[in-house]
Amino acid sequence: MKEENVILVNKNDEQIGLMPKMEAHEKAVLHRAFSVFVMNDNGETMLQQRAAHKYHSPLLWTNTCCSHQRDGETNIEAGKRRLQEEMGFTTQLKEIVSFIYKAPFDNGLTEHELDHVMMGFFNEEPIINEEEVASWKWMEPADIQKDIAEHPELYTAWFKIIFEKFYEHLTKNIFKDEGKSK
Repeated sequence: MKEENVILVNKNDEQIGLMPKMEAHEKAVLHRAFSVFVMNDNGETMLQQRAAHKYHSPLLWTNTCCSHQRDGETNIEAGKRRLQEEMGFTTQLKEIVSFIYKAPFDNGLTEHELDHVMMGFFNEEPIINEEEVASWKWMEPADIQKDIAEHPELYTAWFKIIFEKFYEHLTKNIFKDEGKSK
């Protein structure tokens, strides 16, 4: 299988080149990425547990799906593609925030990404791709926040960073509308 390229960007998210994904992670080069959070009508967030054979962060819990945009692909197109590939469904997505983060791993690789965080809604069970995903579950955002604080070793490095941005968005925009702040 041919290795995919990632889109190299500057801090303004302007494309400046392409690079093989592994090389970008070895060199910690800033590249475009996305993270999808799917919620249900009960206000729960769908989490996935990464497959055991993943080259980094195996069996750790993370957001519904995440990956890298392909050259010429919009953020929303990329999010929908990967949601279908990993979780077996698609839904409408809305971009809620983007930011730059850097997260080194024990294996010498580093995620240095300009991450576009998207959100969607879905109320059914996913049909997971077992090559990508070991398991999945629904969790209340407040319970996720508490569990990350108590058991950070169970979650991917990027999820702990990205979840704070997602939770901040929920608190300001969704929970506020319900007359409560979880």
